[in-house]
Amino acid sequence: MREKPAFTLPGGLMFLMTLAAIGVTIYFFVGFVQAQVVPGLIACALAYAAEMISFKGLTIVNPNEAQVVQLFGTYIGTLRQQGWWWVNPFATRRRISVRVRNFETEKLKVNDYDGNPIEIAAVVVWQVVDTAEAIFQVDSYENFVQVQSEAALRTLATSYAYDSHVAGSASLRSHTPEMADHLKKEIQDRLAKAGVQVIEARISHLAYAPEIAGAMLQRQQASAIVAARQAIVNGAVGMVEMALDELESKKLVALDPERRAAMVSNLLVVLCGERAAQPVLNTGTLYT
Repeated sequence: MREKPAFTLPGGLMFLMTLAAIGVTIYFFVGFVQAQVVPGLIACALAYAAEMISFKGLTIVNPNEAQVVQLFGTYIGTLRQQGWWWVNPFATRRRISVRVRNFETEKLKVNDYDGNPIEIAAVVVWQVVDTAEAIFQVDSYENFVQVQSEAALRTLATSYAYDSHVAGSASLRSHTPEMADHLKKEIQDRLAKAGVQVIEARISHLAYAPEIAGAMLQRQQASAIVAARQAIVNGAVGMVEMALDELESKKLVALDPERRAAMVSNLLVVLCGERAAQPVLNTGTLYT
C-alpha cells in the first residue's frame, strides 16, 4: 500500500457555499410553511440535514502534519498540504505527524563479536515519509520503530568486537563513522515496510559490562604499555645507530667490537629506562 493524495476542495469556498445553501433552504422553508406544502417542507429538511453533514467535511491540516483519509474502511488518500480543506464528510480522518523525531534506545546488555558482555545504546533520528504504510502496514509504527531499532543495535553489537586487537579490523569503539553507517542501514532495512525513513543513527553509549570492566581496563592499559614500549625501543635503536654512525663518520673514536657492544648496551639502558640515568664520569683513560 502506497500513499496517494486525497481528493479535496478549498475549505473556505465550501464553507461559504454551504452557508449560502443553508440561507436558500431557510428561504424556501419559510415559503413552504406559509403555503403549507408538505413535500416542500420534507425536501427542505433533507437539504438542511445534508448541509449540516457537509460541515463535517471541513478539516484543518497543520504544518508538518498529514491526515490519512478512509471512506467506509477503504483508504482513499492522504492530506499533506497545510490549510483549510474539505473532504468527503462521511470519510474518517486520522492525523499523523511527519515531523523529524528522535529517541534513544535503552542501554542493552549484549555480547560482542568476541563474546564479551557490553552495554550499548543508540540515538535514532527518523521521519514518516509514507503515511499509508505507517498506518496500515504495521500495528503501531512508533512502537515498531523502537523495537526494530533495538533489534538492529543488537545485531550490530554482535557483529563487531568492542575493541579490535588486530590492526586494520573494524571495532565498535575505534570506527565510529563506519558503525553509524552500518547501524543506519540496518535500521532502515527493517523500517522500510513501515514507511519510515532513518535520517541518522549513532551509538550514544558504549561500555564493557560492570562484571568485566576492571579486567578489560587492565587489558587496555597493558596493550598501551606494550605499544609505548615498542615505540620507545624502535626510537632508541635508531638513535643508537645514528650515534655510532656519527662517531665513525667523524672518526672521533675507534671502538673495537667489545667496546662497541658496551656502548650500545649503555645507550639502550639510558634511552629505554623508566628513570633518569645517573652519570658516571670516567677520570681515567678510555680503557681504564
